[in-house]
Amino acid sequence: MKMQLQGTTYGDFLVNEPSPLHTTTIAEKCTQKMVEDFEYLRTNSVYPLSKFLDFITYGYMIDNVVLLITGTLHKRDVSELKEKCHPLGLFDTMESITVGQSVSDLYVEVLIDTPLAPYIKDHLSEADLNEMDIELIRNTLYKAYLEDFDNYCVNVLGGVTGEVMHEILQFEADRRSINITLNSFGTELAQDDRAKLYPNLGLLYPEGTQKLVTSQDQEQVRSSVEHIEVYRKMFADSQFKEDRSLEDAFFEHEVQINLQSFSHQFQYSVFYSYFKLKEQEIRNIVWIAECILQDHRAEIGQFIPASNK
Repeated sequence: MKMQLQGTTYGDFLVNEPSPLHTTTIAEKCTQKMVEDFEYLRTNSVYPLSKFLDFITYGYMIDNVVLLITGTLHKRDVSELKEKCHPLGLFDTMESITVGQSVSDLYVEVLIDTPLAPYIKDHLSEADLNEMDIELIRNTLYKAYLEDFDNYCVNVLGGVTGEVMHEILQFEADRRSINITLNSFGTELAQDDRAKLYPNLGLLYPEGTQKLVTSQDQEQVRSSVEHIEVYRKMFADSQFKEDRSLEDAFFEHEVQINLQSFSHQFQYSVFYSYFKLKEQEIRNIVWIAECILQDHRAEIGQFIPASNK
């Protein structure tokens, strides 16, 4: 596998890694290569592209913030937390985090000085960080992020970039709304609280999301989204195909809409799509490596191609 990857754009990035290769090492090195490409692009960009690229990092930053809050609540080692953070979501004040900080300290001294500060100040308080379920915090921040990113693309950048990115972000908003609903079953999350987590964006908004609020099982979720053809097909395929889950269907559609962005010229969505497709490519590489490691070679082909070839 190392030899096969040497013939790609990844080059000899694994040449100094001892055998046998662990899948975690492969994932880490592939991600490192992607981050290097991203940082090169961002370093050589100017506004408004530089701001667009910053928006791409905010999603990773949210995951890092949630990881830091979780670790702080459970008194985890700070250096261990930083190692687990995604490199595209790092921020300057992360270096000021010290052992023994409380969540309140984290809020006042660290989080308020990050690019996510507007989302945090407008939607979360210090008390929320201590009391809210960590996934509610993640979804609250992500809702604000998606709406802000869409507003920037549509109303600031506009043109073809606005049109293409609006379609992409609509799907991301719908996927999150559906997953929030499915993951809330069997939990204490009230319907009103669930509704607050849905982005005010997407093909499902507002009719579909209003139906999702009252859904009590997967069949009702399916019924809530079936007026949108693409989601009706996803639920049908995941129901009748044993080797494809709903999450697989989401990934497949995500690949297709990101590939479509390359059919448009003179616009920024290709940068977003390139790195989303690169993430899928990394998931595929890790899947193949896992199949080889566990000697499940018959399942190697069960990945989601990140191209039309």
